[in-house]
This record gives sequence, C-alpha cells and structure tokens, in this order.
Amino acid sequence: MEGVFVKAYAAPPVDYREIWRYAGARNMDTEQEQLLNECLLELGDQAVFRVCYREFPISCEGDTVDLSFAKVTSPALARCLAGCGSAVAFAATVGTAIDRLITRYSAVSPARALLLDAIGTERVEALCDTFCRELATEKGSLGLCTRPRFSPGYGDLSLSLQTEIFSVLDCPRKIGLSLGQDLIMSPSKSVTAIVGIGNNL
Repeated sequence: MEGVFVKAYAAPPVDYREIWRYAGARNMDTEQEQLLNECLLELGDQAVFRVCYREFPISCEGDTVDLSFAKVTSPALARCLAGCGSAVAFAATVGTAIDRLITRYSAVSPARALLLDAIGTERVEALCDTFCRELATEKGSLGLCTRPRFSPGYGDLSLSLQTEIFSVLDCPRKIGLSLGQDLIMSPSKSVTAIVGIGNNL
C-alpha cells in the first residue's frame, strides 16, 4: 500500500525489571532468575522486531478527532493530540515464536508460560519505545515534537479503531499481523498506536 513504510529492528536490550513487573512478581529469587534466563535462552533470536507505519494529516474539534482514515470521538485522544497537525499510525509485532512457546508450556509448566508471556510483553513494548524514540529524533530534526503513543482500547478510545488501522497499514501483508473478528491481534505480542506530531507541544 502506497505511503506505508516498514522497518525491521535488531532486538532491543532486555529490561529484566519490566519482565518481572509484567509477570506480577515482587521479588526475584535465584530459582526464578534461573527460569527467566532459561526462557530467554530458549527464545534466543527467534523473535522478530517489525513495524509498519504511515503519517496522516489530522484535526481535532472538541472531543472528535479526524485521523483522515477514521473519525473518532475520544476526549482522551483529543487531549493527547491537541495542537498536532499530523499523526503517525503504526503497528508493531515481535512475531509468532513467543506465542508458540507460551502455548507449548501452558499445560506443562505454567510458571514458564507466565514468564514467556511477560517476556513477550516486554519485547513488544521495547520495540514500540525504540520506534517512538527514532520517530521523535527524526521529527525533532525538522523542528517538530511528538506526543506519547496512544493505543486503541486505552482510556476511552474504542478498540474498534484497530480495524481502520489494519486497513490503512495493510498489516497482514506488510508485517504478517492479522486481526480477528474479536479485534484480537495475531501474533498476540503486537501493538497498534497513534503518535501525534506538531509544533511547540
């Protein structure tokens, strides 16, 4: 699809604290640390780090935001995009390898499956952070600023916006990311979001 860009990244550094936070663990003992290291070792370099994105002109009127490809009513998104003249819609995924490992261990080792799930969440969040930092640097060189990313399903923004984002980014073809009728993404460790861009934010 014209105007959609795709980027592949090297694996971002692993943030152990974030993994433990996503796993809901308050304290880490030696056994848990060993299990986490085993999970990371098993995952190895199987994860992929891919993003597709496109920039659109936007406008806000009250609580309604016109994203060019969709018009949504969301006071929270309108506040986030106030003063922005455009926004980048993006989708990010770390692939199917983590999903396969989670499925493999769900019945035989729930603790391992839990850690793998947390690893997957940390990995895709790290990918999104990497992309957003790169975008901020790129726009900063043009005298522009970026706003924090805002995802469908967050706050009062309807999860149904996923459908429009998938359509305009052509996610299945671009990065192998699909969307079910229940609006759940596959691979599961994936994110869609909107990043506002403007002057003097």
